[in-house]
Amino acid sequence: MKAHLFTLCLVSIALPCMAAQPQAAAPGMSRLGTGYLKSGPLPDNVAPPPPAPGSAAQARDDEGAKAALALQGGPRWTLATADADLLGSKATATFSCTLGVAIGPDTTPRLDRLLRRTLADFGMSTSAIKHRYARPRPFMVNGQPTCTPDWEPMLRKDGSYPSGHSAIGYGWGLILAQLHPDLAPALVARGRAFGDSRRVCNAHWLSDTEEGRLAATVVFARLNADPAFQKDMKAARKDIARAKARPTGCDAEAAALTQGVPQP
Repeated sequence: MKAHLFTLCLVSIALPCMAAQPQAAAPGMSRLGTGYLKSGPLPDNVAPPPPAPGSAAQARDDEGAKAALALQGGPRWTLATADADLLGSKATATFSCTLGVAIGPDTTPRLDRLLRRTLADFGMSTSAIKHRYARPRPFMVNGQPTCTPDWEPMLRKDGSYPSGHSAIGYGWGLILAQLHPDLAPALVARGRAFGDSRRVCNAHWLSDTEEGRLAATVVFARLNADPAFQKDMKAARKDIARAKARPTGCDAEAAALTQGVPQP
């Protein structure tokens, strides 16, 4: 991965919903493919500036980073490392345990394609804002490791605010909640937890993840006005209804999520 785009911290997931190991190299931005929207990233003035050094808001971010660092090395750290994956073969399986369906190209091909196509829409939405503010990431300030150390040289070149990972995770949660409304609270919560994983990884500040969720909400509204997206949503809904394969490794994921990530 080159600079810009919120630099994707990829890992290859060894087990659905859980264990992962970071890769040593990353693909370029083109690996995101083409999304549904033609409007491009959100305007760089759509978000307020990130917290200023010495401000109360930055103190809150500092407290949030310190609290998240306490989870390093534990189950929540392992899950956060898995959540860092965005383009691996099992990336869309992140929500399998919450949905109760094994999501993937073989089990739910139309849902898998829909989620992967929206990577560009949600992920690229933050790029102009990130470029404008070029905010240093937490590990650059506190000197502590990230969950994907091989990626740190590239992360240093990519702005921290807002979090593209958070936008993608929350956006996927919103999509799945619309596809399966009965599970909406849990799916949206898993999307939020996906963003919290970026704090656990020491790659994003709390305010980065919060602004990422706002970006996802704007993009999701745009997607719902797109005919091609709506057509693919209908097909994905049928995938879920017909799915027979169930996810594995969910007990470990549930245990990790019960740790929570402290909110300052």
